[in-house]
Amino acid sequence: MIKAEHVLKDFEGFLALKGASIHVSKGSIYGLVGPNGSGKTTIIRHLAGIYREDAGCVLVAGEPVYENSLVKERIAYIPDDIFYFNQANTLDMRNFYRGIYKNFDNILFNKLAEYFPKIDVKRNIRSLSKGMQKQVAFWLAISCKPDILILDEPVDGLDPVMRKQIWSLLMKDVADRGTTVLVSSHNLRELEDVCDHVGIMCDGRVILERSLEELQDNTIKIQVAFEGLTPNYSSIPEILHASQSGRVLTLIVKGKQTDVLKQVEALNPLFIDTLPLTLEEIFIYELGGENYGLKEILL
Repeated sequence: MIKAEHVLKDFEGFLALKGASIHVSKGSIYGLVGPNGSGKTTIIRHLAGIYREDAGCVLVAGEPVYENSLVKERIAYIPDDIFYFNQANTLDMRNFYRGIYKNFDNILFNKLAEYFPKIDVKRNIRSLSKGMQKQVAFWLAISCKPDILILDEPVDGLDPVMRKQIWSLLMKDVADRGTTVLVSSHNLRELEDVCDHVGIMCDGRVILERSLEELQDNTIKIQVAFEGLTPNYSSIPEILHASQSGRVLTLIVKGKQTDVLKQVEALNPLFIDTLPLTLEEIFIYELGGENYGLKEILL
């Protein structure tokens, strides 16, 4: 559904994207993560048709998106910094969206009102709090019934109850209509609950792009203890991190669990325990090899 290949973007000598490639399948929820300045917002603005790439290609449903109104009416984009017209209230913006999106569903808009009970639809949106402005953006976006939702830090500024409600609405939309969702967020714990695919950006490139299940299956956290001195474990390939507390050695290893466990068992440990890795841990260890300035962390 979404494909960007080798995208370059130069802002007056600053190369923000250095050949970034991203692939989002139809009906999936794709989480885009990365440190500040990695290029997440820049690639998102290309996918939304706001920026034109200097090189490479950006396709949505097989068509270029820049200055393509037929493709853009299939996309709803919620940026981190939301814009509303001066003096516009929620009903004014609804009427505006109805003129742009041919699939805008006024019946759905009215039904969704129960999810946003604190929004006064006749009040100037710019006078609302940032969190309530985000709520209006979601309300309008879902009512457009888009094929693709592109979200940049979507739940920033929302309280925990509303965050959960927003994610529930998005997941229901995906389940009911097969909507494709791309979401950029720093809240990795939250993405872990909703995403089925993840892309990690660093320094203007997507350095890793996999299903969440595959990511978790290919990076393993193991705790082992040995009798006496800890043997040399350097024969285990692709150790991303190692730390020791007393007799317990903790290893983060890249590879299939069955293969890694065989290599560890060959060292004759007293016990072996495998622990689940969070998306946040995977993010830290993957970027640790990309000059991200990873510091020692306590496990």
